[in-house]
Amino acid sequence: MDRPYPDTPDGRYFVVRGRLWRATNPALPPDRREALVKDLMAARSEVGRARRTGDRAALARAGAAVDAAKVALGERGPVWWTDGSPDQNRRMARNTPYAEWYAGLGLAS
Repeated sequence: MDRPYPDTPDGRYFVVRGRLWRATNPALPPDRREALVKDLMAARSEVGRARRTGDRAALARAGAAVDAAKVALGERGPVWWTDGSPDQNRRMARNTPYAEWYAGLGLAS
């Protein structure tokens, strides 16, 4: 997938402003991934609507739908890789085993 953020060499994460974010499970069939992304975008839209209207119940439902889509995509919840490596999601790249790779990109501030 082309994105404006660097992917770690193992493809498990991409980096935004120095922070690792877990990538979507690459083993998902394209049609399943597309459906899940569509669900995620719809849920995010619902979050925005609920915030604008101040509807706490709708916000909770929408937030749960966002979480469910992200778990199904492999971006949250159990990791999708099988080698036993720990999850580094949301950690600063410089504080993880990816520190040397990230420093080599010349993006660290």
